[in-house]
Amino acid sequence: MQASDRFNINSQLEHLQAKYVGTGHADMNRFEWAVNIQRDSYASYIGHYPLLAYFALAENESIGRERYTFMQKMLLPCGLPPEREED
Repeated sequence: MQASDRFNINSQLEHLQAKYVGTGHADMNRFEWAVNIQRDSYASYIGHYPLLAYFALAENESIGRERYTFMQKMLLPCGLPPEREED
């Protein structure tokens, strides 16, 4: 592996992280990572109609109600963020 290959891989990774928020970065903490995973999951549930219909059937709710519930859960999927320590 040459130095130019490493630079190219790092620049591709930086581009990917800038383009997609959920890919993370070195300074991301565990809470932020979990929030991204939860929001991606809820967005996938809303976007794939058969999956949304499955959840609605399993919970005995209408599809619109399930969509609304998932959208509400996207606001604070993991609860309030933990308090940060001041350095």
